[in-house]
Amino acid sequence: MTDIAKRETKVPELAGGDGPGQLVVVATPLGNLGDISRRALELLESADVIYCEDTRHSNKLFSAHGIAVRSRLESLHEHNEAAQCEAVVARVSAGQTVVLISDAGTPGISDPGRRVVAAVAGAGLLVTTAPGPSAVIAALSVSGLDTERFVMEGFVARKHGEREERYALWASEIRTVVFYESPQRLARTLEELAEHFPTRRAVVAREMTKLHEEIVRGTLEDLARTFASREVVGEIVVVLEGAAPAPELDEMTLRSAIADQLAHGLSVRDAVSNVTNDLGTSRREVYRIALELRAEQA
Repeated sequence: MTDIAKRETKVPELAGGDGPGQLVVVATPLGNLGDISRRALELLESADVIYCEDTRHSNKLFSAHGIAVRSRLESLHEHNEAAQCEAVVARVSAGQTVVLISDAGTPGISDPGRRVVAAVAGAGLLVTTAPGPSAVIAALSVSGLDTERFVMEGFVARKHGEREERYALWASEIRTVVFYESPQRLARTLEELAEHFPTRRAVVAREMTKLHEEIVRGTLEDLARTFASREVVGEIVVVLEGAAPAPELDEMTLRSAIADQLAHGLSVRDAVSNVTNDLGTSRREVYRIALELRAEQA
């Protein structure tokens, strides 16, 4: 462990709180500093200690709402989160109210926080939340796309092969897909997606709640053209329409396709795999029919 890590995880003589300790995950504004709940402000005012990604960034939030820092800010970011878990657990064990915030949005959602929450919960201590802003939910809410079922994919991989593997999964993903992208790679990602799914609808949400907020909607083909030659800055969330559900096929069609595979000498397993992949239908149903056909042939 480095000297820095040792210094950051050292917990001085801890004064206990008035009641049982707790870790509170507090959501903070994405951009507009007014987007914070009254309860969140009360927690920031009363907490024994606040762990944050960047103390300089968080100081602006405290200053905007007239909250005294009183040397309560501690740094917790992706590089030291694992090392800070012990200190956080010790503080909560001592009866302190520990608040966890990120630079923007909800901690633990593509931001530091997951390990600390797991450590405190694993120690049998109280973890609770003051919910609020989340870039994922904010983008979904203004997308106009289906929000009943969605999947969050974090940041798109940088390596081409890993991105292609992800796109292959999205080809049959019927849920709405949400992901983050950097401004430098947005144009490339949209171009690649347009090659795979040109007519799928998508939304690019940039700088949400900030002065230069921009919500751009269209097909992937349209969006790829729009951002091809634009200089883009800021935080970006992309919302991608899910794939159309596979059409339901009647049993005669399935029986014919499976029978053809079996007639060419394929095993039941291989025949089922081929038909399922080719027709995009239920593997269980195809397997049932394949067994029936094999029994009839026997």
